Amino acid sequence: MEKQTAGAAVRAGIPIFIGYFPAAVAFGILGKATGISLLEAFLFSSVVFAGASQFIALNLLATGMSPTGIILTTLLVNFRHFLMSTYLSTRIREKVKAWYIPMAFGVTDEVFSVLSFTRGELTRTFVLMLEFSAYSGWVSGTLAGFLLGGFLPPVLTQSMGVALYALLLAILMPEIKSSFRSTFLALASGLFNWLLVYMDVLPKGWSIIVCILVIASVGAVLSVSVPQKEEAHG
Repeated sequence: MEKQTAGAAVRAGIPIFIGYFPAAVAFGILGKATGISLLEAFLFSSVVFAGASQFIALNLLATGMSPTGIILTTLLVNFRHFLMSTYLSTRIREKVKAWYIPMAFGVTDEVFSVLSFTRGELTRTFVLMLEFSAYSGWVSGTLAGFLLGGFLPPVLTQSMGVALYALLLAILMPEIKSSFRSTFLALASGLFNWLLVYMDVLPKGWSIIVCILVIASVGAVLSVSVPQKEEAHG
């Protein structure tokens, strides 16, 4: 088993860097098309560092949604990070709580996946260097995309919004293939959100918040009830 050194963390982070950079370029290009400044795009990625949630926030910003709604939406989308960070905190070798906040900040789905499959207790150096590899790919890609967006025609820069759907589908497809429940929830979420938008009874952008809360609650109920049924038949 490879030791958890800084070099090992960088090697483990190279695939994440390669995956993050082009997605961040798309975000930077879309940010340029939306009308935010280079500094705002940089702060978006360096302070928020939330991947798909940044695309969602940018889209909601373009629709004119209030800051409160944008913050609440991204909080709900990223709520899983509380669970991931809590789990990883139990596996950190050096129990120095002062480092928990920076380590929690760098947790993403891909970073969590790599750390989850890393055997043994996790060292602070390994965690931070792995997270820095992912972070540097996202931030540098955002800056590169924003600068590149200044040389692209408007029709091409605006089409970068499709990157959001591609990114979300890439995350969702493996689960859909292996779980009928996930397929049902994904379809129900899309139909429910469409219904809320069509009825136009909520403030702009708030349909996605209601949709997240309702479908997540349904998913939680199904997650509890399905195992019980399986045990009853076992």
